[in-house]
Amino acid sequence: MPNGILDGQYAPVHDELTLTELRVTGEIPAHLDGRYARIGPNPFDAPDPSTYHLFTGDGMVHGVRLRDGRAEWYRNRWVRHADLARRMGERPRPGSTDARMDYAVNTNVLAHAGRTFALVEAGCRPYELTDELETVGPCDFDGTLAGGYTAHPHRDPETGELHAVSYFFGLGGKVRYTVLTRSGRVRKVVDIDVGGSPMMHDFSLTQHHVVLYDLPVTFDPGLVTTGMPPAVARPVTSLLSRVIGRRTLPEPLVAAAIRTRRRGVPGLPYSWNPSRPARIGLLPRDGAAADVRWFEIDPCYVFHPLNAYEDGDTVVLDVIRHPRMFATSTVPGEGAPSLERWTVDRAAGRVRTERLDDRPQEFPRHDERLVGRPYRYGYGVGLDMAGADFGDDERVDLAVFEPDAVLKHDVVNRKTEVHNLGPGRIASEFSFVPSSDSSAEDDGVLMGYVLDTATDRSDLVFLDAATLEHVGSVHIPARIPSGFHGNWMPTAP
Repeated sequence: MPNGILDGQYAPVHDELTLTELRVTGEIPAHLDGRYARIGPNPFDAPDPSTYHLFTGDGMVHGVRLRDGRAEWYRNRWVRHADLARRMGERPRPGSTDARMDYAVNTNVLAHAGRTFALVEAGCRPYELTDELETVGPCDFDGTLAGGYTAHPHRDPETGELHAVSYFFGLGGKVRYTVLTRSGRVRKVVDIDVGGSPMMHDFSLTQHHVVLYDLPVTFDPGLVTTGMPPAVARPVTSLLSRVIGRRTLPEPLVAAAIRTRRRGVPGLPYSWNPSRPARIGLLPRDGAAADVRWFEIDPCYVFHPLNAYEDGDTVVLDVIRHPRMFATSTVPGEGAPSLERWTVDRAAGRVRTERLDDRPQEFPRHDERLVGRPYRYGYGVGLDMAGADFGDDERVDLAVFEPDAVLKHDVVNRKTEVHNLGPGRIASEFSFVPSSDSSAEDDGVLMGYVLDTATDRSDLVFLDAATLEHVGSVHIPARIPSGFHGNWMPTAP
């Protein structure tokens, strides 16, 4: 039975491929030497459509190797977390997990310290991959990572360090800020008491601050016990409500909760919590947890910020704002997401909000040489929602969100340009790659996968970042389902 996340653009593929000497039209910019990889959910076994959730499918990485204007190979590989390895008839890869948290690693893939990592959030550790995208095993950064990690670290362009904010329902009302050195070892850990157990999907980084988005989506014990007999569900829900978000959970209780979730309980154990205030926290990068300063905002949800920077006594935050999240379903689709600017006035103690672009959109990216710095250009994926009818509860099926355009935002002059991909062509996230280390902010290319629904095949598409004109395409004789995040990983000099 179709459910919008197991068919169409999300339908999983069933084979791991290695394809070489791929056909190219137009040209691949000659300076590109490295790999482009993107990850997303791709269940290995046929799941039950009534319980499957897009965020929990087994992760599959899709990568293309570029060199000298050629596409040398395309590979797709499942990330073999322990349970998946066993289902595939393989031995689990060596490496330590934390609190027995080991599940679908499906949200982001990036390179750091000469290694490739697949990432997911909410308590699971990264998985290391080879250059050819084979699974090495779970990674604790040479024994320096206590607990799990995030799917959305941000690299400081000046130091080359990776900053991260991680959440996990077993942390006892805290989220954890860490700094990973250029050599791949954790050098700083700050546990921040936020109370409750919020789903803090991403954060922002400025030159002097870590920006926390504490928004009203929190762990819901009632969802963990969905489907249990009432006589069991009531005491289990009561127990979880008393401890989650209030105290650190012992490993056996975490493991029991994970086993419960694997018994076919639908959705994610997070939901919209109207009683929780929405707020932004500013943590000085050289400060302690007690130094966080909080600013209340109107209720909403943010999966992905675009960028952030400091301007005198204010902090400017450009984000993709969703009106609500997981209020009527555990699948996104409650109101159209739009690009907003939130200006935190530290002197006045308040936040000013304004709409930068009201087109429905997601997956914002920018020139990462300017993380945390003033910038001009941002990019995103436009969502065609012309046929959407949100109804009285502002709910629409996820399948209506059809990414059909690439957007370029000039946030200084408040202008947006649109590159329409054409009928039946579905965009994934597009990443910006500069022409050189010293090139201008929009001197470079945007690259991302595009699924052609007419041919059921995908292309790696290159657009001129300055003009949004098509530069070239690598034609992949296979379908790459819609997924989550990807990055360009240049060959180390």
